[in-house]
Amino acid sequence: MINFKKEIANAIAKVTNLDAKDLENYLEIPPNSDLGDYAFPCFKLAKDLRKAPPMIANDIKENIEIDENIIEKIDVVGGYLNIFINKQTLVQTVLKEVAKNKEKYGSSTLGEGKNVVIDYSAPNIAKPFHIGHLRSTVIGGALYKIYNFLGYNSVGINYLGDWGLQFGKVMAGINLWKDEYDFENDEMASILKVYIRFNQEEKENPELTKLARELFKKLEDGEPETVATWEHIRKISLENYEKTYKLLNSKFDSYNGEAYYNDKMDPVVNELKEKGLLKESQGAQVVDLEEYDMPPCIIITSAGTTIYATRDLASLKDRINKYNFDKAIYVVGNEQQLHFKQVFKTLELMGYEEYAKNCVHVPFGLVVDKDGEKIGSRKGNSVFLEDILNEAIDKVKDIINEKNPELEDKDEIARKVGVGAIIFNDLSNSRIKDEIFDWDMLLNFQGETGPYIQYIYVRTKSLLEKAGYTPEIVDVNFSKLSEVEAINTLKLIYQFNDVIKNAADKNEPSILARYLIDLSQSFSTFYNEHKIITEEKDVQNSRLYLTYAVGTVLKTGVELLGMEMPNKM
Repeated sequence: MINFKKEIANAIAKVTNLDAKDLENYLEIPPNSDLGDYAFPCFKLAKDLRKAPPMIANDIKENIEIDENIIEKIDVVGGYLNIFINKQTLVQTVLKEVAKNKEKYGSSTLGEGKNVVIDYSAPNIAKPFHIGHLRSTVIGGALYKIYNFLGYNSVGINYLGDWGLQFGKVMAGINLWKDEYDFENDEMASILKVYIRFNQEEKENPELTKLARELFKKLEDGEPETVATWEHIRKISLENYEKTYKLLNSKFDSYNGEAYYNDKMDPVVNELKEKGLLKESQGAQVVDLEEYDMPPCIIITSAGTTIYATRDLASLKDRINKYNFDKAIYVVGNEQQLHFKQVFKTLELMGYEEYAKNCVHVPFGLVVDKDGEKIGSRKGNSVFLEDILNEAIDKVKDIINEKNPELEDKDEIARKVGVGAIIFNDLSNSRIKDEIFDWDMLLNFQGETGPYIQYIYVRTKSLLEKAGYTPEIVDVNFSKLSEVEAINTLKLIYQFNDVIKNAADKNEPSILARYLIDLSQSFSTFYNEHKIITEEKDVQNSRLYLTYAVGTVLKTGVELLGMEMPNKM
């Protein structure tokens, strides 16, 4: 596919004798297409060329060699070169590339041979999947798919919270009260009830805490019966989570949680000692990070136990050995920023600089209601993600029954639209912001929502079906796509690969989500301004092929976010 930015940068480089790659990075897309398809700010060249930006712009315009198949015209506005590309070249380039690659359009081999390890979701076992884990799960899931689409080998790791005193509490509670709950028919809910009850009653009865510690010590010591109980709780929890992961299209390559690293922490502690990095501080063993404006990274507490940082260093060493990663991404809440800075700096000080510089914490905000209150409880009860997803599906079913009761496959369509609405609502704004959870907003078929994109996709499908059109690039008369609305839509399709690369570079799925809204709205404008199905066959075939291209990109894009497209709505 023609790289217009590269071609423009090369042409400017010949005039200025500056590096074409640097010049390519300076090129911008103007906010208003009337100002051109690309804008080149000459302010950045003033120092090198020792001229005023408007003079530089005029000099470039006067001396640049224009390939009319690439550049249609150049205007100078102040210190900017406003560059208009050849529209017919754009049309041919985009549609031929869609015809060639189909659902792979926008993909690349950029990451070929490179491993990206993505740590996401990470719920605590022995509890149903809480809504608080939604953000990590869908952000991480989208990044997993986006990196794969760019040719990387994504490795999804679900670092389960499957160790700690809470398991002593759960097992003690089961031993004490098993007969009082319906473990046979609803084991997961019963485990949770036992755990909540234990936490309440131990406040008044310290003997319960002692009992929990004794059971957890048995687990640590490998007592067979206790280990078997823990393994069963872990198995039941994972089976419960799999229902939610299936709904969210989430995939993991490893479920190695905290327990997996129990025997891998001593080697890390010994390595830190051997390298002279550990020092005593108030009875604890720490890595001093004062030089880097950070508090010390605690490795062993004053009680003699290891801590999260120890475990994270052990997991990083393990991932280096197993995957030799090019990037390690941790999709964990905003509140853990300092923790990861400490861990990554400690890894660097241990001598793993190349790996440490490619470790990335991807933080995110909370899930809040429309009043800005954190969604974590309803009258003291936990909000479980499976319940939220099922509620979304039921609400979509109600909408279908009201507006299109004869629709076939209502259950399947309601699942795709309901779950898609939840996913898109999470991913459509910058991840660092809190996600606002508002049923009226996220299920709106006309707003900037997942259902709106799905609706536009279904429209593209129905247009192709109504016309009985099988997409064939040989049928396209490129000159028939010259309307400003068609060109604007094609420009967006052209940007698809850049959008995906930008989303990966910034680990920000919202860049892709917002792009899909822009493309949907652009096509809707084109559709409303110009009849797709018309008596003039050349015009119809060309517009239908554009319709097919839009549908292809929308489907690929939402699937990268973890959503599914319905064929009807």
